Amino acid sequence: MYVPRHFKHDIDDSVFKFIENNGFAQLISSTNNLPEVTFVPILLNADKTKLICHVANQNPQAKIEDGQIVLVSFSGPHGYVSPSWYESAGVPTWNYQAVNVYGKVTKSRDPERLTQLVNQLTDKYERYYDAPWQPEYPDKMLRAITLLEIEITDIQAKSKLSQNRSRVDQVNVINALNKEGNTKLAEAMKKKINCN
Repeated sequence: MYVPRHFKHDIDDSVFKFIENNGFAQLISSTNNLPEVTFVPILLNADKTKLICHVANQNPQAKIEDGQIVLVSFSGPHGYVSPSWYESAGVPTWNYQAVNVYGKVTKSRDPERLTQLVNQLTDKYERYYDAPWQPEYPDKMLRAITLLEIEITDIQAKSKLSQNRSRVDQVNVINALNKEGNTKLAEAMKKKINCN
């Protein structure tokens, strides 16, 4: 990922929090010299060294070789920025946050590990409901998926949030985004540029 110095984000706890909060990501690999992409929910393990997900056995990415390097791309709030919001000259652009994680894959079809993964995913996304759904997966459903464990080898983080603009322009962009209803991106900008 191209990351100009203005937009580089240090790899710290906030990056791992970003991964956890934006866990629906793109799993990108290469098969027969062609890119393959699957959108999947991803979990970060407790010690922040691995990503874990599953794909259907029929998915070409279920045939990834152990040890193959893959890319997992996470994105957060994003939106168009009009130059009409600036006090000084500018061009149309897009503000966004993204984290790319590279890692080595290990596959598994072990029913115990698959059960643990789908239970963890269910817990993560059901916990906010008054009556969370309790998983019960027939064996044949678990046999239809492959677990992918991705050992993290590199992380790149980018926050392109108008850091290269004047304070007046930054405030104008935040106000315009709020007016348009893109409050999550406006909030991310406020945090990044320390603007209250």
